[in-house]
Amino acid sequence: MRDHRHLFEIESRKARSVRATLTRFWGYFRGRRLLLGLVLIFAVFSAWAQVLSPDLLGQAIDCYLTPYGQQEMGASLDGAAQSASSNCWFDDSTGPLTRSDAISGVGTIVLLLVALFVSSSAATGLQFYLMRWAGLHVLRDLRIQIFRHIHRLSLGYYAKNEAGDIMSRLTNDIEAIQQMVSFALVQVVRGVLLIVWLTYTMLNRSVPFALISMATVPVMALATVWFSDQARKAFRQARREIGGVNADLQENIAGVREAQAFTREDENIERFRQSNAANRDANIKAVAFTSALAPALEALGYISIVIVAGVGGILMLRQQDLFGTVISLGLIVTFLSYTQQFNQPIQMIATLWTNVQSAIAGIERIFEFLDEVPDVVDKPGAVEMPPIEGRVELRDVWMSYNEDEAVLCGVSLTAEPGQTIAIVGPTGAGKTTIINLLPRFYDVDGGAVLIDGYDVRDVTADSLRRQIGIVLQDTFLFSDTVMNNIRYGRPDATDEDVIAAAQLAHADSFITRLPDGYQTVLGERGSGLSQGQRQLIAIARAALANPRLLILDEATSSVDTRTERLIQGALENLLKGRTSFVIAHRLSTIRNADQVFVIHDGEIVEQGTHEELLAAKGFYHDLYMSQFRRDIPAPSSNGRGQREAQPAES
Repeated sequence: MRDHRHLFEIESRKARSVRATLTRFWGYFRGRRLLLGLVLIFAVFSAWAQVLSPDLLGQAIDCYLTPYGQQEMGASLDGAAQSASSNCWFDDSTGPLTRSDAISGVGTIVLLLVALFVSSSAATGLQFYLMRWAGLHVLRDLRIQIFRHIHRLSLGYYAKNEAGDIMSRLTNDIEAIQQMVSFALVQVVRGVLLIVWLTYTMLNRSVPFALISMATVPVMALATVWFSDQARKAFRQARREIGGVNADLQENIAGVREAQAFTREDENIERFRQSNAANRDANIKAVAFTSALAPALEALGYISIVIVAGVGGILMLRQQDLFGTVISLGLIVTFLSYTQQFNQPIQMIATLWTNVQSAIAGIERIFEFLDEVPDVVDKPGAVEMPPIEGRVELRDVWMSYNEDEAVLCGVSLTAEPGQTIAIVGPTGAGKTTIINLLPRFYDVDGGAVLIDGYDVRDVTADSLRRQIGIVLQDTFLFSDTVMNNIRYGRPDATDEDVIAAAQLAHADSFITRLPDGYQTVLGERGSGLSQGQRQLIAIARAALANPRLLILDEATSSVDTRTERLIQGALENLLKGRTSFVIAHRLSTIRNADQVFVIHDGEIVEQGTHEELLAAKGFYHDLYMSQFRRDIPAPSSNGRGQREAQPAES
């Protein structure tokens, strides 16, 4: 246990590193790298088209509109116009610019701009489609991995963690990731590419003017880093709070009958209001940081535009260059467009950063769950359990659920093949712990549990549990047909096998009276059936599985006396030739057990047959007599004598 916790602490710290978290998440896309390569190509093309359009717009002004306008006014081209016209892509004329040349040149640029915008839009659409396709498949794989891990974790984990919080990781946290991979991630990647390309293009056109345009970028970077760090911390808290809300909701739905029975509705509503308010406050705090970032960056973006327009306008009016760069109207318009485009992805990333930070917090929570190490795992070299004969031995077993208190203290017992072993004792004595060790739901702290001479830690858990049948006091039925609920332990069983098992458990009579018989769909946890009927279906399920080792934990505790007699008759047939462990508070149900072990405070204090233990007049005798004492004879109300004394359970 100590090693497992240490491993989890290391992996948890690793998951809290954003870089490590995103790198690990990126690993889920490995099988779809070709698809992501296409997304990247479309993103690069879209960014290139967006960067090219301001340059084309500037050329339309400097290469055609300004020279033609000056010619019409009879003026010669100034130095700025001559320098700008020398960079024209489509103007190779050496003479004066005619009207048709200007119209043709502007028309060519306009058509090229339209083609760029259309193709860029198509590329953007393909980006989103392909990224969503890949993202949804990744999330499908992630959900399957989480669901598989749910079934691999030991029972001890679920005793310490709320089911609603686990469900929140599968729903809310996955939903946050889905928003990121379906929309935000594409926009962020596209924005980053656009920023890089714009930076290169601006520096290539004019280093001094590019530096003026990006004067506020360092402030933007510092603001983004600070706000993002604060938002990520807030979203981590928000993810935890929504997990608490779901846990509270799931618990109250499951316990609504108890809440109504004890009139606890108002208290539960107030408790839920508090957890919901905590979730609201955490989200408001997170949104406050992300909301403040966008307007801050927008204001800095406007300042950049003002700087470009002001500096460029002054230099152009004074006909001054900037460290060798000739300032023209087209250059100013181009850099104004560049600056605006440069600010747009930054502001877009800031806006979408809410989704990104929320998703990162969700990914961290999912990886924290996936990094949970089961307490019970197959050790390297574990072998398949051969067909069980049925000899069971607990050899000096010590067991505790926490380090401070031992539940079993040196328990030893032996069951021969085919024997029925009864385990009795007061509540909390350790009876259920013993039967939880047989299918290895928990591992012992000391000693060993042996089945047919095999230490259960040396065989695979699946091969062991397939040969053990369990009927618990708290029967769980799935929202499925009665037929499939009985067939759950043996999926290949025929309908005839299922019906035979139900008849053996005396469940056939009430099942055939259901609206659709064996095809009746049960509600959640078997709602619509009585507790006794659910117990009968569970016994039929165990009978169908035909296990070599059978465990009955209060299997008849929820049925009436008549049904109990019927079940006892069925169990006698079911137990023949099988080793069985029976826990029962009704001591009348274990009179025919081959051995009775009496456990008290984690130790076996007596053992023997029912008659031997009664004759010994020890702890078992006291338990038995407290349950089956006779009523004191009293006159009947009709005066016709005393009523017959009957056994009564305490």
